[in-house]
Amino acid sequence: MSETRRQLYPTIQPYRTGQFDVGDGHVLYFELCGNPDGKPVIFLHGGPGSGCNPTHRRLFDPERYNVLLFDQRGCGRSSPLGALHANTTPHLVEDVERLRRMVGFEQVMLFGGSWGSTLALAYAEAYTAHVTEMVLRGIFTGRRSELDWYYREGASRLFPDEWERFLAPLPEEARADPVAGYRPLLLDLDRNVRSRAARAWTDWEARTVSMRTLHDVAGGFGASDHAIAFARIENHYFFHDLWLDEGQLIRDAGRLAGIPGVIVQGRYDVVTPPVTAWDLHKAWPGSELQIVEDAGHAFSEPNTLDRLILATDRFATHNGGSVPRTRSVRS
Repeated sequence: MSETRRQLYPTIQPYRTGQFDVGDGHVLYFELCGNPDGKPVIFLHGGPGSGCNPTHRRLFDPERYNVLLFDQRGCGRSSPLGALHANTTPHLVEDVERLRRMVGFEQVMLFGGSWGSTLALAYAEAYTAHVTEMVLRGIFTGRRSELDWYYREGASRLFPDEWERFLAPLPEEARADPVAGYRPLLLDLDRNVRSRAARAWTDWEARTVSMRTLHDVAGGFGASDHAIAFARIENHYFFHDLWLDEGQLIRDAGRLAGIPGVIVQGRYDVVTPPVTAWDLHKAWPGSELQIVEDAGHAFSEPNTLDRLILATDRFATHNGGSVPRTRSVRS
């Protein structure tokens, strides 16, 4: 472990923002930050459905990187907010490719955590020639075992009190499959019903995402429009198994051979347990797995953040080649 942990870079403003029509009635918000002549990187936010925020800009040296951030379909500053039509993993993969071409990046580094790691893997396995490196965190690949761990049985055994709160809005007969059970509530025409369901859905994630208290999530009665959109989109993707074949992203990870990657994974990540990061690392030739011993899922965990910024700093001047294969980060 480095003696001094790396911190976020100073706050910066985009040098360009815009709205990009990707078709199907969806218009995506995007922004470019840092050095227009710097190394191209695309940041892929989590969720699905959460959107980017100004903190994400600060993961990269603004003197050395040209960073493209965007809000995926239906979330953040993209429109229409909460829209589920034409909103699938294949649609988002093609959106990344359209944006890459639109801004003029020939090749890019990808950075993504949680769902962002899923989308990064899906894009890189489809458009391998356009990817130079990847920095991924909290690996999620959408396998049935991963969804069942978090939404059926697994995390529920570590957080029985929070699990009881999560199940509370569901009728008894719907509790065996909460993802399916929440779907009609999040699609209900009554905003109050959607809001109550979204509050419970997002609170479950907020209360399990970190080993540290990030903020008070005891909460109020309902949820904001953006929180409703987040819950609707996330549930929509999980209900449909992310439109991926079972095990697809691990199965096809061999396509990433020759793309250096750093995988940063919290040892005590309850949302996306380390077994998925391990499986990806074993299937991805040339990847480096860093297990952070005192961290959960959130990228803001101090030693996770340190590893991520060290990785972006390392790749800022990287021109290909391989990296060491396995390392456990102890603190």
